[in-house]
Amino acid sequence: MDKEKIIKELGFKTSRSSGSGGQNVNKVSTKVELRFNLFDSEALNEEGKERISEKLKNKISQEGILIVTSDSERTQLGNKKKVIELFISLIEKSLIKPKKRTKTKPTKASKEKRLKEKKIQSEKKKLRNME
Repeated sequence: MDKEKIIKELGFKTSRSSGSGGQNVNKVSTKVELRFNLFDSEALNEEGKERISEKLKNKISQEGILIVTSDSERTQLGNKKKVIELFISLIEKSLIKPKKRTKTKPTKASKEKRLKEKKIQSEKKKLRNME
């Protein structure tokens, strides 16, 4: 994955943030919405696009546009930096391939421990019936 290539393909849209903040909220468009067209991207291979679309399906529109927003900072520049960091971390996490689980047999000691614990539990329940 080439970060510089991906960052060049990003689109941004700004709007006014919601919530408290006085005059600043009413005047300045600080909320930043990052838009990334996943299917038209040249920076990602087909396998990467498939994996991202599967992992981040809740953040992808029907047109195949990945949308990430930020309005936590007080400035537009701060939100833009924050949304880019968030986007890169989301992409990196979704591209990690999960490790295959290797089957293992339980050890003799673990089998004995399990049976011993079952025996103890059984004894407790027998004692309850006697009362």
